[in-house]
Amino acid sequence: MRQIVRNGFDRVERGLDRVFGPDWNPLAQLGPLGWLLFWIVAGTGIYLFIFFDTGVHVAWESVEWMSGDLWWHAGVARSLHRYASDLMVVVVLLHLVREWARDRYRGSRWFSWVTGAIAIWFIYLSGFTGYWLVWDRLAQYVALVTTELLDSLGIFAEPIARNFLAPDLLSSRFFTLMVFLHIAIPLILLLIMWVHVQRITDARTKAPRGLALILMAAGVAGSLIWPATSQPEADLAQVPLSVGMDWIILPIYPLIEMLPHGVTWAMVLVFAVLLIGMPWLPPRREAGAAEVFLDHCNGCGRCVADCPYTAITLVPRSDGLPFAQEVVVDPARCVACGICMGSCPSSTPFRRSGDLITGIDLPDRPLAGLRAEVIEGAAALTGGSGGRVLTLACAHGAAGQEAPGRVVLPCVAMVPPSLVDYIISRDLADGVAIAGCAERDCQHRFGHDWTEARIARTRDPYLRERVPRERLVTIWAGPTEGARLGRELAAFGTALAAMEPMAGVRPLAADETDEALATSRRRREPR
Repeated sequence: MRQIVRNGFDRVERGLDRVFGPDWNPLAQLGPLGWLLFWIVAGTGIYLFIFFDTGVHVAWESVEWMSGDLWWHAGVARSLHRYASDLMVVVVLLHLVREWARDRYRGSRWFSWVTGAIAIWFIYLSGFTGYWLVWDRLAQYVALVTTELLDSLGIFAEPIARNFLAPDLLSSRFFTLMVFLHIAIPLILLLIMWVHVQRITDARTKAPRGLALILMAAGVAGSLIWPATSQPEADLAQVPLSVGMDWIILPIYPLIEMLPHGVTWAMVLVFAVLLIGMPWLPPRREAGAAEVFLDHCNGCGRCVADCPYTAITLVPRSDGLPFAQEVVVDPARCVACGICMGSCPSSTPFRRSGDLITGIDLPDRPLAGLRAEVIEGAAALTGGSGGRVLTLACAHGAAGQEAPGRVVLPCVAMVPPSLVDYIISRDLADGVAIAGCAERDCQHRFGHDWTEARIARTRDPYLRERVPRERLVTIWAGPTEGARLGRELAAFGTALAAMEPMAGVRPLAADETDEALATSRRRREPR
């Protein structure tokens, strides 16, 4: 089911790529858009509070005054506040489903999921309390149903719902409490949103400027064309028999009326527990966290800068070597993406003397094993009608399945540039294709950016200048873009076949090949 939903997202996102481009794709920017919408709601809410009268008998009139006499500024702000609130709920729920579909919520990523799930409750609470303040028939309905549900808990000295049974029972003091809650809850939500991104390096909380301008312009245009309006003023002398429902913010209210309160509370509790507990239903068996080998680490900090999940930190040196710092890996945050291995200057496959060990390595996918897999994959290449293409593929993209001449990796950014040099200079293949996941949203956040920057020689470690750029291609394709991947690989192979043979290549010695194949076989043996 997860794969079906993920492929559905990928197909829709491919269409949006054609309209917005990969960098502005709305579905790939759901997190930043959620932040943008929060600030729109907060900003318009603060502006509206200037004109809002918190008295229970004049609240509705002040809202009508804003929407009527002040329609050109306060009225637009009111509509934008309403529509941005609804859209924020939609964006956050889409973000939740998308992260589930991409399996980015289990294992070490549980923290972001749990804090995000908690944030959703506060988003809805903000919406519930916001509807009270308009104090129209819908607000009366929401207040009555909510207080009756709360009274069913039996924890209050007096029933809260009695405040809404007659006009003379509801005081402005109670209404002021609702205003306080509508301010306090978003402040708590902001704190939770801040906590939500604490385990993410350079978390994206700002939407691309162009996409943000498009969203705000659309919101203002929609507010002018379809301004938000109030329903008739609340009348506690009458029970509202028919109200217009906001099915985005208030979908649970008809259900609360239909079911016994005990059943409603049980359903809410079960849903909350299941939502928060999803990272462990079932838990994901992740590969071992990255390991540091201080004999090969000078504390340069490149792995710290490249880690997407703040799993690596610099601490004072502990082994006596003449370096100021060393790196430490937090296993609770490491997702074994291998990006740190690809960033380490000591990750070079050319070494033959001694064991092939790098400063930071994956215990289940070490550089020595990766070199062996590359040699084994190259041995399966035939070239056919084109050149021999060795594909280094992301497990989350179109090339994520094992195939002859293909090495599947957790992220293509775990490939050190020196490995590409090794493949070509040792004549293992005529060219190398790096097939990553979709450009719009890398599974491990920075895999696309770091790979392209290393190849372009703008980020350390650099691809050496001696590597012919025409013998290397990068293809960024989502899981449903297998056809495009096949066409581009075929075209690359044809181009390689037309090139002159490279000078200065040194084929692997027989003992190197035998050692690599033995290492590859040992890696696949069950433990």
